[in-house]
Amino acid sequence: MVYSYNSYFNNNYYNTTAVKNNSSAKNAAPVALETTGRINQPYHRKSYNQMTSVPFNPAFSASDLRTRLISNDEKNKYNALQKVLDKKGKKELDIMLKNGTLLNADSADNSTVLDNLYKIISTQRADGLNANSLAKDVISAIANPYVITQQFGDIPSSYKNSIVDTYMTDKNLNKADANARHNAENEVNVTHSGTCVAASIEFSLAKQSPAEFARFAEGLTSPKVAVEKEIHLDKLADNTLDAVWLLNAFEVPYQMNDFKTAKLTFKPDKDAVTRAKIQTTNKDEGERSPVDVLMQSTFMQLGSQQSYNSLTDKRTGKFNQNDKGLIEFEKTFAESVVEDKNKISVTYQTVDENARLVGYETDMNTLKRHLTTALDAGENVILGYTQTDSNNIIINGHEITVVGYKKNLNGKLTFICNDTDDNLSRPVEYSEDYLLPKIHHAALPQQIVAGDMKLVENWVEGLNSYNELKKQKQSQTNPFKVAA
Repeated sequence: MVYSYNSYFNNNYYNTTAVKNNSSAKNAAPVALETTGRINQPYHRKSYNQMTSVPFNPAFSASDLRTRLISNDEKNKYNALQKVLDKKGKKELDIMLKNGTLLNADSADNSTVLDNLYKIISTQRADGLNANSLAKDVISAIANPYVITQQFGDIPSSYKNSIVDTYMTDKNLNKADANARHNAENEVNVTHSGTCVAASIEFSLAKQSPAEFARFAEGLTSPKVAVEKEIHLDKLADNTLDAVWLLNAFEVPYQMNDFKTAKLTFKPDKDAVTRAKIQTTNKDEGERSPVDVLMQSTFMQLGSQQSYNSLTDKRTGKFNQNDKGLIEFEKTFAESVVEDKNKISVTYQTVDENARLVGYETDMNTLKRHLTTALDAGENVILGYTQTDSNNIIINGHEITVVGYKKNLNGKLTFICNDTDDNLSRPVEYSEDYLLPKIHHAALPQQIVAGDMKLVENWVEGLNSYNELKKQKQSQTNPFKVAA
């Protein structure tokens, strides 16, 4: 089940959903900041002598590795892929076979990476998508998940009019109105994306569960542009009805199997394929692949109550007044159902009503222990960290993923991280002294923090957040009405 701290705030704030230390009785104040962009800070890279490393999280255990094609079916699928790949793709495919990734079957339906790659090139794809290019993109993302990015890319002139027309039709705008058309052009010209949460979930899926990543990619690029996943309801709430409340609140299409499991349907928004088509024929270096487009739209839809728009990179939804990105409560839900794991969002920073960072909900050693325990257990940790000005006012926030750590002889740690908005296709390193004080929240397995934190189920937080936002809207509509 997903837990949170039982409090509620204005939902365009960073710390809408939180788990707090038992020793703290104060409610964290809302933090007015945008949670969608990269923090412009230098990377802290330290050179240590005799560094002790903790291995990066394995996607699967050594006992599960298969590095040889055994059946004729596997050999035929492998050969078919080799025929459509370029030199780089062939090399990556061969490496994936030798390291056990290609025949890994950690997907929801036990299909392998190879099975899903072959299905991509041998069955029909969604209109405008190129099967062979898609296979290359999936192989590239699995071989090196650090290539996954949230960079949208520009709209070529050949697409501009149709994109603007689509947007104006969706919004019921007059296409003959010059001012409306100019504004529409600005809306679809996304210069900085708010998909850091979705891109981080995509990265974690590719790194931790390559076969499931390939299965998602196959389904989302197929003519149905959707993928189904069975989840365990007790990963969302202790009570089945509460888990169902969450599914309904997030407006996820689902079908109950029984009182323990449900089959969910994940889909991108209706304009995501249009963005994916553009990236199929006009992708520049450092921009999203068509697979990135569809994955990130799907996860944004999942977290934003099916309200995301790929043309503008904006969302609406009942839990958030901000039109960019996802808040903690939404992020935790999306991450939990995609991974079918019991995740909680733990808030570590204490912020006052003026968005000033005034302290921490726990000491740095406890925070460090939470992170390293999760990493040692093979988990990636998606976390939100903040940037402050000279007055300690929080002015920005961003999501990154911690994948490992290194320790020097003095016991100091360096955390190995991925940032989907840094224009780098490799991990970056942050010293513990630099990163830990900046961490606002982190998604962690429930059992890791249960002894340190007071836990309240996430559906309670969601209901409180919804009711608070509803009151605020009613108050804005009728400022003379006294709230009950």
